Amino acid sequence: MKIFCHIPRESWIVDRMGLEYSQYSRHEVSHESITEDTEVIWLLASWCWNQIPVTVLRNKKVICTIHHEVPWKMDENRINNFKKRDEIVNHYLTYTEETKSLIQKYSDKPVTIIPHWINENIWKKEKKEKTRSSLGINADSFLIGSFQRDTEGSDLKTPKLEKGPDIFLKVVKEILKTKNVHVLLSGWRRQYVIGELKSHLIPYTYIELPSQEKINSLYNALDLYVVSSRCEGGPQALFECAYLEIPIISTNVGQSNIILDSSVIYDPENLENLNFHLSESALVNNKKNIYKYKISNHIKNYDNFLERILTQEN
Repeated sequence: MKIFCHIPRESWIVDRMGLEYSQYSRHEVSHESITEDTEVIWLLASWCWNQIPVTVLRNKKVICTIHHEVPWKMDENRINNFKKRDEIVNHYLTYTEETKSLIQKYSDKPVTIIPHWINENIWKKEKKEKTRSSLGINADSFLIGSFQRDTEGSDLKTPKLEKGPDIFLKVVKEILKTKNVHVLLSGWRRQYVIGELKSHLIPYTYIELPSQEKINSLYNALDLYVVSSRCEGGPQALFECAYLEIPIISTNVGQSNIILDSSVIYDPENLENLNFHLSESALVNNKKNIYKYKISNHIKNYDNFLERILTQEN
């Protein structure tokens, strides 16, 4: 089976997802060109769909991944763009029931849910002491991590509310009551959180766009990773922290309820009872849950899905 998997080329997670799929899939996958014998076009980056001529899309089977949509951002322009793209989509692929329900508000095309995978071949345990030392962070600091965007690109100062940067800061301040907190940030558009940390004199370290190897080290340096989002498709940190056995707490968002032990999912409206001291059993359960989604095995579910769509809908 020949698949063209469209990636955004933004040097971010979706590019890595596409490259990983082409590496582990049993199918013939291209990111470069659509040929006459291409059987399926997979729009892995739904927001870049119009980079491919509509005349090409109309002549192929088109699968579109919606990683997530933010309900309160579905204004008239976004809805119109969704519906225009929907004209050339045969089948949608997503990760959660929440996103499936939102898709179904604007489309009558079928929607399939398949959780994402973890590439067990790129995430490795490292000694915390060594990674802390390389970052120049005191060993006695309680190191809290956040590696995702928190600021809108339109002005680089407005909080990206679906990512919950305001919730993240509340969590940090709650932990600051009993711990010597230091915050470790990476990723694009961290201006909002950095500004707030500065205003509250909370020490932080920011590494904007680290390599995957460096991100691996950043995870291993942490005492805690905090997911504070209001709306998510993943996030990837759930999978990566679970696999590396890094303590993580999360809002009830995205795929958290299939990956994380229930004890580490917190209520952002009730931070007085925040439990950030993860038990050993919670870490064990997180890793046990993530093993179902190791790429070496779970990728077959994506392969089978694409085959099924081609045969059933022809």
